[in-house]
Amino acid sequence: MGFYSPQTLVADARRHGVQVLRPDILRSGVDATLEPLGDDQVVPPCGDDACLHTEQPPVLPFDKALPDDTARHRRDGAFAVRLGLAEVASLSRKSAEKIVAERDANGPFVDMSDLARRVGLTTAQLEALAAADAFAPFDIDRRGAMWSAAQAAAERADQLPDTQVVVQPPLFGQMTSGDVLIADMWSTGMTTDDHPVRHVRDRLAARRVLSVQDTATAETGRRVEIGGIVTHRQRPATASGITFMNVEDETGLVNVICSVGVWGRYRRVARESPAVIVRGILERSPDGVVNLVADRIEHLSLSVRTRSRDFQ
Repeated sequence: MGFYSPQTLVADARRHGVQVLRPDILRSGVDATLEPLGDDQVVPPCGDDACLHTEQPPVLPFDKALPDDTARHRRDGAFAVRLGLAEVASLSRKSAEKIVAERDANGPFVDMSDLARRVGLTTAQLEALAAADAFAPFDIDRRGAMWSAAQAAAERADQLPDTQVVVQPPLFGQMTSGDVLIADMWSTGMTTDDHPVRHVRDRLAARRVLSVQDTATAETGRRVEIGGIVTHRQRPATASGITFMNVEDETGLVNVICSVGVWGRYRRVARESPAVIVRGILERSPDGVVNLVADRIEHLSLSVRTRSRDFQ
């Protein structure tokens, strides 16, 4: 979808009520698939039948006072999105296809060693799957699975099963939300139930930086600050040198308009910083679209606290 990363698309889907699930070595396909929310769930009819009509009524002007009717139109309401194995770092599409083909042909894998023996994965590939929590159905947590990756990778198809010397993993401490976020972003480049900006929200709130959700009700024409990840930057040829940015936090996305002068003054941080705090004048169009006309841009440090240290 053009500018938008998988993380942005997943976060937006979640805000619209779509449940997104992590890769699973027993359930995931090569690419993302729809999965019933319950194993034995009978999918009830859902969605507005009028949406299937060939001729549709004209789209009425946006009215923010009306309730959000997204759920009424969804025809996939009884499903979640299951991420595919091809999304996992270090795992090539060819390896993902091999895993799915082997599982379909010869039955589910019983543990990490069985997977490695039947498919021939490397330590790095098993570690990435472990960090993505793909081995959760084997009742093993991420840290334990990553510890066992090298041992499992030593399994070979020409060896008898269970002949490798097994070293019991130590008892690891519970992962913090920061640990989980880092593991998700490293292994798949996205997180299904968190957002990096959430981990600095207290710091932003202390500075009175608004969330994107707050801008929906903030006073038009007011000078405010918003902070988040820069999803893309663009300068259309017809925009007379104006640069447009999208800034995303855990609540949504906002358009940022940078004049030639503002972009020139803050060009280094505007071009290079993955996350920024932007100050500017809030504008709201008649159809409800919110823009921030920037007058200052600064770097936002996204420090994430883990059990032992902070990561940025």
